[in-house]
Amino acid sequence: MKLAREGYSIVLSTFAVFAVAAAGMAFAVKHAGMPVWLFWLAAVLLFGLCVCVALFFREPTRRKCRADADTVFSSADGKVVVIEEVYEGEYLKKRCLQLSVFMSLTDVHANWYPVGGRIVYRNDHPGRFFVAWHPKSSEENERTTTVVDTGREQILFRQIAGLVARRIVNYAKVGDTAEQQAKYGFIKFGSRIDIFLPLDCEVLVGLGDRVRGGQTPLARLKR
Repeated sequence: MKLAREGYSIVLSTFAVFAVAAAGMAFAVKHAGMPVWLFWLAAVLLFGLCVCVALFFREPTRRKCRADADTVFSSADGKVVVIEEVYEGEYLKKRCLQLSVFMSLTDVHANWYPVGGRIVYRNDHPGRFFVAWHPKSSEENERTTTVVDTGREQILFRQIAGLVARRIVNYAKVGDTAEQQAKYGFIKFGSRIDIFLPLDCEVLVGLGDRVRGGQTPLARLKR
């Protein structure tokens, strides 16, 4: 287990604030009559907050599963909240099967490529911050869209910010090669991932299932 690079500045800033606050409270205990019990209570609570922030940016070291061009792996840890036929109007311009994985604050928030191939599209969309399970979040929230051409089909997946999330990190670049199960981004403080698949694919998960990014097969492509 390691700290994701996306969290370095936030974690360091949080611990710096804790150090300054602790020093200030220690001064208050010595010179302003602040009760010692209040100092320790506040210190424990602040330190606990620092630990929670550090845990949020954890990035587990995971053994890659055997690459499989016919399989679409989960792009994130979390719970499957949507499996439905929809029209994808941003890039694919056709009806697709949408699978969505919701990440709670306790889930790992790194994101992994669900398929391998050539990155043909990447677009960042400013937007609103509905809760991530809100029906409008896929179209109106802050989000980043990536499309990978596998050589046989194009798979679109979208990182969506939530009520708390305010920062999406995506390292995909058009023209680069996407390696299946490799990390491609991170969503800071909660959110969800939408993946748009061909209608004839075989879905391997159900609503409410817990999945792991880069590990759990979501669907099998018909070829």
